[in-house]
Amino acid sequence: MDRAEKAAAVAELNGVFKAANTVVVAHYAGLTVAQMQSLRKQARQAGASVKVAKNRLAKIALEGTDAASIGPLLKGPTVIAYSNDPVAASKVSTDFAKANEKFVILGGVMGKTTLDPNGVKALASLPSLDELRAKIVGLIQAPATKIAQVINAPAAKVARVIQAYANKSPA
Repeated sequence: MDRAEKAAAVAELNGVFKAANTVVVAHYAGLTVAQMQSLRKQARQAGASVKVAKNRLAKIALEGTDAASIGPLLKGPTVIAYSNDPVAASKVSTDFAKANEKFVILGGVMGKTTLDPNGVKALASLPSLDELRAKIVGLIQAPATKIAQVINAPAAKVARVIQAYANKSPA
C-alpha cells in the first residue's frame, strides 16, 4: 500500500467511524473465506457492514471521532462491524459468534458509550428499530380497533335479535 492508498483508507475509515451509530470489534482468526462471506452477507441483510482494516490505519482514523475509545481493542486480526441502526451490528456479530467459536467479540462503542463484550451482547438482545416501530403501530392501532368494535357492537346485537325473530316467525 503506498502513501496515497493509506491516506484514502484512513479517510474512508474516518467517515465510517463518524457516521456509524454502533461499531463492534471482534477477532476473526481461523475463519474461512466462506465464513467471512457469510458474515458479510448476514450483515448486509441486517443493514450493517463488516470491514477488515489494518489496525494502525484504523487507530489513525479513530482520532477525533466518538468511537476513539475502541482503539486499544485493535490488536491482532480484527474485524469491524458497524451500522447506523444501534442494534444491527451488535446483533449480527453476536449471532455469528454463537455459530462460530473462532469469532470472538472484543467490545464496541455506541455513540460515545464504550461497550465490553457483555454490553454488545446486551445491546444485541434489544429489538431492532423496525420491530420497535411495528410494536408502536400496533399499540396505536389497538385502541382504534377496540373503539370500532364497541361502536359496532350495539348494531350487531340489534341485527341478531331481528334475525332471531325472523327465524322464529316461520316456525
